[in-house]
Amino acid sequence: MSHNPIRPWRNIERRKSRRIMVGTVPVGGGAPISVQTMTNTLTTDVKGTLGQVIRAAEAGADIVRVSTPDEDSTRALREIVRESPVPIVADIHFHYRRAIEAAEAGAACLRINPGNIGSAARVAEVVRAARDHGCSIRIGVNAGSLEKHLLEKYGEPCPDAMVESGLDHIRLLQDHDFHEFKISVKASDVFMAAAAYQQLAEATDAPIHLGITEAGGLVSGTVKSAIGLGNLLWMGIGDTLRVSLSADLVEEVKVGFEILKALGLRHRGVNIISCPSCARQGFDVIRTVEILERRLEHIRTPMSLSIIGCVVNGPGEALMTDVGFTGGGAGHGMVYLAGKQDHRADNAGMIDHIVALVEKQAARIEAGRATEEAAPGPGPGPGTGTGTEVPGAG
Repeated sequence: MSHNPIRPWRNIERRKSRRIMVGTVPVGGGAPISVQTMTNTLTTDVKGTLGQVIRAAEAGADIVRVSTPDEDSTRALREIVRESPVPIVADIHFHYRRAIEAAEAGAACLRINPGNIGSAARVAEVVRAARDHGCSIRIGVNAGSLEKHLLEKYGEPCPDAMVESGLDHIRLLQDHDFHEFKISVKASDVFMAAAAYQQLAEATDAPIHLGITEAGGLVSGTVKSAIGLGNLLWMGIGDTLRVSLSADLVEEVKVGFEILKALGLRHRGVNIISCPSCARQGFDVIRTVEILERRLEHIRTPMSLSIIGCVVNGPGEALMTDVGFTGGGAGHGMVYLAGKQDHRADNAGMIDHIVALVEKQAARIEAGRATEEAAPGPGPGPGTGTGTEVPGAG
């Protein structure tokens, strides 16, 4: 929240990692944690795929992954990359030629398992293509597709097997003096994924891509991802993430940002603090918040808004937010601005009034930032929002 001073017990010390670039987006080395998602259209449907990429970027996605299972897909990728507002990762499985074609088509990153694309000579060709075309690589280890020899060695998918697989793949790239890579060790089991990521974080300084794979539908997948990714991020592990949901890709982006917001690691848009409502509420809190979430999606400025139904906790929450509304009964409530009680407002027109106040406050915050950038001085004071965005991100 905007008006909270920095507390030692809120600080997260992020793991030190090397920095790589995925197109224009820095990953690792202390860069803001980037949020990713993946299209689910046929890649050969260029218009449909670009539509999903643009929607994801508008929701805040920094990077979007696209499947390239065949030559027609890598051919279509060239136009997608050219028109995309964000860097595109080409998702490669098994066929090394697809990786080379994707690099030539302008992909910013190749998602591969070096060990499953063939001989050392083929790995060398992929690395050469990545280097020649300025591609980074994501090594993607998944508990559901571990190598046969590791399954025989460990008896079943487990953290040790996943990390060994990842380190083997790292060596394949480093043998060719290629270091522009990040790595993930995903599992649908939260415990397995968390344990694997913790081991991996100690074994390499490569940037880490976080994910709980096949997490499930919107509600269950959000919960699993919040638990798994949230705990890892709290420990300082993770440089980029994808929330994998059986839901619209925009929901993946929203959940990713909400996880980062909750941990104070990155902020985008309005953080709404609201009560669950009870018999004391002076207005319909649930409906109000539902409408405000939709009406405020266009705000990208990091700021906070409290919507509390009564005066039990309302004033205290409002003191710590950029804009606040607390129900007071008798058809009206109290509006707070920059942590201070400001004026009363009628419940009947409160939603339009709050939207206008948030837009005005966002403009004020942005103007303050522009002034600070032009004339560096002391850090922002109360009411100026929190967090930063990746430069150029949607």
